[in-house]
Amino acid sequence: MKAITPEMEYLSTRQSAKVLQVSLGTVQKMVELGELIAWKTRGGHRRILASSLDQQLARRKRAMRQKSTQNCIAMGIFRRIENSHELIESIQSWQLKVDMEVSVDSLEGLMKAVSITPDLIFLDALIPPVEQVHLIHYLSKNKDTQRIPILVDEEFIKLHPGVMGLADENTLGVRSGHPQTLKKELETGLIDQNPLIIGYPATNPDPELILGDANRHQLLESVFIQALNRKCTQ
Repeated sequence: MKAITPEMEYLSTRQSAKVLQVSLGTVQKMVELGELIAWKTRGGHRRILASSLDQQLARRKRAMRQKSTQNCIAMGIFRRIENSHELIESIQSWQLKVDMEVSVDSLEGLMKAVSITPDLIFLDALIPPVEQVHLIHYLSKNKDTQRIPILVDEEFIKLHPGVMGLADENTLGVRSGHPQTLKKELETGLIDQNPLIIGYPATNPDPELILGDANRHQLLESVFIQALNRKCTQ
């Protein structure tokens, strides 16, 4: 397979066919279907954007990986790395086999989620509520992630109607230039009417109802299974 080098911004149809290891006709069909981004020069020669070839190769790699494993692929976005360690350790005792990708930065987590298109996405309860809203907004709008279940803290789901007033938009790690749009989306069901937003037991204001980490992580296995089943029915 011919590698795409950084200086190659676009390739000919023939070069693209070599990169993807397919026929010229297949490349042309992929362009017609919108799977590859291309345009024609004044001389009528088709040029294909190198980044769209990279994306196609990444999709192919993901498909091959998913076919070769029976494990659930999960993406976890955390506030602290130690929280991810606790969950990953707990997962080792589950009957459900889970491969967990981890990020402790929201923007990096979004990019990873789009890149690997996991079976489900887990948002740590310690991520600030407004930041969680932004994450849900972007994940729900992106074509590569909008059909992936998102696991969030049950208490966050209860809190969300007033979440936009909890923090200044400019202090967020994940920013939006349209806070009013987000507020409107919250009011019209961004979270509570989305069947792919699934709550998990994490925090509770009543001390008598707080779950220990071990019990909470055990309960998470059933939530993961629920999320996977929900995904199959959407």
